[in-house]
Formats: sequence, C-alpha cells, structure tokens
Amino acid sequence: MRRLLVVVLGLLLLGAIAPPAQAAPDAANLAPTPPMGWNSWNTFGCDINEGLIRDTAEAMVSSGMAAAGYKYVNIDDCWMAAQRDAGGRLQPDPTRFPNGIKALADYVHALGLKLGIYSSAGSYTCQGRPASLHHETVDAQTWASWGVDLLKYDNCGEQDGIPAQTRYKTMGDALAASGRPILYSICEWGSNQPWLWGASAGGNMWRTTGDIANNWASVMSLLDLQVGLEQYSGPNKWNDPDMLEVGNTGLTYAESRAHMSLWSILNAPLIAGNDLRSMSASTRGLLTDPDVLAVNQDWAGRQGAKLRDDGELEVWSKKLSDGSAAVVLLNRASNPATMSTTAAELGLPAAQAYTVKDLWSNAVRSSAGNVRAVVGSHDAAMFRVTPGAAAELAPMVSVEAVPTKPYVTTDGRLDVQVKVRNDGPAAVTDARLSLTAPDAWQATPAGSTQLATIGAGQTGAATWHLAADRPDLGPVDLTARADWLWGSSVQSGSGPGRFTVANPPPAGRTTLSDQPWAYADNGWGPVERNRSVGEQAAGDGKPLTVAGTVYAQGFGAHAPGRIGFYLASQCSQLTAQVGIDDEVGAHGDVRFELWGDGVRLAQAEATGAGGAVPISANLTGVEVLELRLDTAGTPEYDHADWLAPQITCTGTPPPPGKSRLSDRSWLSMSNGWGPVERNRSVGGQGLGDGLPLTVAGTVYPYGLGGHANGSVTYYLGKRCTTLTASVGIDDEVGNLGQVHFEVWGDGTRLAQADATGAGGAVPLTANLSGVDVVDLRLDTAGTPDYDHADWLTPEVTCT
Repeated sequence: MRRLLVVVLGLLLLGAIAPPAQAAPDAANLAPTPPMGWNSWNTFGCDINEGLIRDTAEAMVSSGMAAAGYKYVNIDDCWMAAQRDAGGRLQPDPTRFPNGIKALADYVHALGLKLGIYSSAGSYTCQGRPASLHHETVDAQTWASWGVDLLKYDNCGEQDGIPAQTRYKTMGDALAASGRPILYSICEWGSNQPWLWGASAGGNMWRTTGDIANNWASVMSLLDLQVGLEQYSGPNKWNDPDMLEVGNTGLTYAESRAHMSLWSILNAPLIAGNDLRSMSASTRGLLTDPDVLAVNQDWAGRQGAKLRDDGELEVWSKKLSDGSAAVVLLNRASNPATMSTTAAELGLPAAQAYTVKDLWSNAVRSSAGNVRAVVGSHDAAMFRVTPGAAAELAPMVSVEAVPTKPYVTTDGRLDVQVKVRNDGPAAVTDARLSLTAPDAWQATPAGSTQLATIGAGQTGAATWHLAADRPDLGPVDLTARADWLWGSSVQSGSGPGRFTVANPPPAGRTTLSDQPWAYADNGWGPVERNRSVGEQAAGDGKPLTVAGTVYAQGFGAHAPGRIGFYLASQCSQLTAQVGIDDEVGAHGDVRFELWGDGVRLAQAEATGAGGAVPISANLTGVEVLELRLDTAGTPEYDHADWLAPQITCTGTPPPPGKSRLSDRSWLSMSNGWGPVERNRSVGGQGLGDGLPLTVAGTVYPYGLGGHANGSVTYYLGKRCTTLTASVGIDDEVGNLGQVHFEVWGDGTRLAQADATGAGGAVPLTANLSGVDVVDLRLDTAGTPDYDHADWLTPEVTCT
C-alpha cells in the first residue's frame, strides 16, 4: 500500500496526475485555533533533506497525527543554499533538496498537509545561511510561488540597527502582499515583548521565550515566562512558548505528559519536535489524546493561566466554551505530592456534585467540589470539571503512600501511611489497603489494613513500618493501593509515594562536590562533578575555568537548575565561588542562589564578562540545602560553575551515656607531625604507621595519637557533662618530649595537664556542661621534635 502511495505521489510531482485542488485559506483567519504541526529542528537540527520531510509527512498521516489536527510540516534552518541566485532569490540547498521546495510542497499538499519554511529577520540565519533582511518582498513572493503555507521568522544575523518591530512588520507586509495566505510565526525570542505588537506586525503567533531545550528544567523555565501573558492571546494571535519536546530522550514519560498538559492549557501552538517516523505508541498517545487536544483547540475568550502557586506545586486552569473548566495540577518537586483545587476556585457555579474527567486516564468520577490527585514528581494531572453529575457516577477517590519523613539515613527506619481520600458526595465501604515497597525494604502493617467505611469528604488510613539493612542511597518509590465498594461494584485505585535515602556530609569541613546529592536538575546536560557542564553528554566537560583560573573541585551546571543535599540540620556554613565557565567566552548571566528548606539564604550574580564571585550561607538548622541557578537573561550560554564549595558540618552529638571520642568523627583536626591517629601512636608522617598507644610501659587499647602543636575538635551539641582521659608522651620517643594538654569548650579553656617523656600518664578531666564544641589541644612546652602526645581512653558522658 505504501509503495502504491509513493507511486501516485511521484506521478503527481511529474504532472501526470493533477494534484487535488487546495482550498485557499482566508489570510485573516489562518489560525482561529492554535496551529498544530511538526518542526525539524529539535531532533534533526541541520541534518535535514527532502527525504526526511517526505517521510515525516507520510508518518504524520499514518500515525493518526494528521487526523488529530496536526497539519504543518515545517522545515527549519539549513534548507537554503549558501548563496542567492543571480536574481537575488533564495535557493534550496541542491544536495539536501535536489527537487526543490515547490515539489516538496506539492508532495505535502497531496497528503492533505501544509508546508512551513524558515528564515531570519537579519542578514543570515542562526546557522549562517542567507536570510531575509532587505529581501522581504522577493522572499515572500518566492515562498508564495513555491506553495509555502507557514513562515517561521527567526532573529539571528546582522540587523543594521533596525528595531525588531520594524523588521518583523516589513516581512508581515510582504507576506500579506505575496498573493498567498502564509501563517506568520514570529520567532523574536520574546526579547522586545512581541505580544504587544506581534498582531499589528502581521503575526499569527509569536515566541515569548528563548529556545526550548530537551530537558525538564528548560520546559519549566519557559512555562514561568508565560505568567501574565494570557490577556494577549486569542484567535489568530497566539503566544508561543516554543516547540514541543514530547517524546524526546531528555524528558521522561511523566515529564512529557506534564509538558503536553501545560502547552495545551496555555493554548500554545502544538508543534511536535520528535522523530515521527519512529515514535513509540506512548508518545503518539500523548501527542494525539483527543480530550487534551480539545482543551488546546477550545477558544473561550482567554488562554489558560496559573491559578495558584504553592512553591513547587502549581495549579493552572482554563475556562472552556461549554461552561466547564480544564485544570492542570503540576508537581515540579522531586517527590510525589497530593494536590487539589475546588470547583469554586476554578470559577464554576455551585452544584450538588461535579463530573470530573481525568483527561489522561479517561476515568470519569463524581466530586462534591474537591478535585484532588496524587501527582508524581515532575508530572501533572489534567482534568475537565463540569457542574452536575449523574447519581450513578462513582465517587472521586485518591490513594497515596505518605512517608513520615522525606529523608532517611542508611541506618534509619520509618513509617508509611496509606491514605484513601473520598472527595465524592457519598460514602464508600469495605476498603482494603496495601503497600508495595522495593525488595530491599520490609513492610510490616502496624495494625488493621481494612476500613469499614470512608464517608463523603473523609480520609481513611493504615500504617506500615519499613526497615532495610543498609539500603542504597537514592529515592525509594512506593505504591499504595486500595480496593473498595461503591454500591455493589468493586472500585480500585493506586498512588505513589517516595522518600530518599541520604546521609548528611561527614563532620568537619569537606568539599561538597565530593558528597552525593539527593537530587539534581540541570538546564543543559547533566550536572558534572569537577568539570564544566560541556554539552549534553555526561562527562564531556572541561576543567572548571573562570576568568582564566582553573578550579580543581566544584560543579559544572547550567541555568536553570538545582542540586539538593540532605544535611539533617548537622551543618553550619557553606562557602564557594561562583562564575560563568570560560567555555562560553564572555556570554552568560546567571543568578546563583543558596536555599535552605525552601528559604533563600544567599545569592550572587555572575556574568561571562566577569570573574568568580564569592557566596556563602549560614546553614544552622537546615535540613535540605539547594544550590539553585536562575537565568538572568536568555539561558543559551548560562554554563554556571559552583567553584570549590566547602561545607562545614558538625555531625550528630554523642548518644546518652559514655562514648569514646576515638570512635567518633571529629569536626576538624590539625597535627604537628603526620595525621592524628585513632587507637595508635602518631608514628611517622604516614597514615596508620603508628604503634599501640604506650606510655611508661602501659598499653592503652584506645585513644588518639597526636603531636604538638595540634588540636582535635568534636561537636557535643550541649548534651554532654564530663570528659575524662589520661594523657602522656608515647614511649616511641623514649624519655624525650614535653607537652601541654588542654581541653577547650566553645573558645574557653576548661582544663589542662602537663606530661613529659620521663614521666607516666597524667589524669585529666573537664566539666562540659553547656559546651557545644570541645577542642583537645596540644601545645609544646619545649622544642616540638619529640612531642608524640597521646590522649588515652578519652570518654565523654552525655545525657
């Protein structure tokens, strides 16, 4: 069948069969609803040719996308030859498009589709090909003669000081005078607020943003730029937040679903950017879902808008022409979350019940007014809410797994509740709850997992104890499930939950880039450790370099983005330098921000034209630290480096009772000769080269082998009362050495004792009541050459 189609189309191109007549669209009514189609750039860039365009047009038909409303097949940059012809007209690249654009347009038209083309309002395109500034009339006439149906008009090239509004109106006038209706897509990147003048320049749609990238952070950054623009959108004048990345490898399925939901409720032009020839059934389902597309194509007076913003949880809504409302519940966070809105908040009239349709699952339920869903991380739920509901419609019920805390250490335990919320107008009965955890975790019910009744507007719950033996670091995904009766029918539902296994940084001052993060989002490629972000592949960066200075440690990232660390309230300070990596030259402008538990603690701005800038924050009491990047301009060159990030952490205070200090992590350590040793003498300069701690012939099984001048600092958290120890000069230096042993608390000396190599061990005690940090200091009392000083059996008593 395909071969026959190709033969028929070939005959059409040769003129043997007359192409079907194409009804000329009304030039003033090219986009009464948001345009839908495909563009070559997101997946193929410059790697295009006429075979790809033909195959994509065929795939648009065979996949069902054309039947769903996708019509435009758009060729982006790199279609044109390097030079205009002798008459000053653009020419197609003879290698990529040997049969010309008109033949390709005829091929696309014969499939019932439309052809789009690309140029720029400057002297050259973004890829350095001839563009249309000062050639607007001849180019518009050329495209019209070829049968082009859409122009994407970019903003690259020399512009001779001509304002954007003038350059774009000149092309708009030329298209209008060309004799062919051509949909005009203004791609000015939102730099000069085209929503204010795009329609008067002849535009049917206008970019409100810079270019989209194939990742979640980029999609979210473009979404943020749409807030407040809804008043400028309407028939034949559409705000365009750029093309779709749905189905491309940089987005998960959930992220693609959220992307599609949001672009649809925004009335955005739906221009697919994936490879239509090989897309999966799941991607095709996202792009062609009839209920979601109906929201996009419904024009009831205004595009959708943000209704509520609760930090990383957002509610977007749109009134529809039949009196219903569409709503998207967006979860930008790293964990699932229960989200809700109400019919009243959506602006719907009061009713006894409402019909709520889940536009992705097609489930239809009855609600008394709440619209609730458990939304996964980087995902969205989308509903259509209509006043009134049939009595036999089952109630809206949501199920979720709720951990008692979002983070747990590798030696931790936690409880998880399975919650079942009934938002319907009547009760459900005989609910049976279950929880599924990964194999490494044992889940034990804490009591009954059955509920006789969950009334209208009520919540039922059951609890499980979870435990694991040294689980892996990272997120742990849970699934809650419930079955219940509605009348005589069995209903069921499930929902996610998540917590993260993460250990705080060790006590002392460490480099943050050496520690595992809890989560990371990045604007371009993955976050890199100790290298610049480079391109999109992992590990492709260069040494971190800002203003010519190379930094050995840090993070190479890209705005917008964030990196999160679990601190467990055990850290006190972060210091770093920040800057734009030299790999992008003098470009880039980024806001670097430090956030603790959702509160901004510090910020600094850096540009590619400047050097590194210092940033620091007090982390006292912070559970979760976030290193956040926000673009201060366009994000294309925002290669942002966190340089030498140093974090100071206290660790946990000792437990109640007696604790050996030699078994605990110290905050800081300095030593006169080699490192301080645990349960051994200091020996030479190598780590672990000491001998059993021995003073005056007595061997001590535990303690600290040090050397004056030096100190070892421990965090006590004001929970300890007493320090006891013996101190002495280790026998490995014979009768030599003389040292002052001192105990300091929060900068005050609490106790001291002197020891010599000719004597034995000396007792030392100190009152630690109210002390936050204790410091064991060694000071030489003579020459330091033989001051091998041992803290013997040092113990703290804590409450």
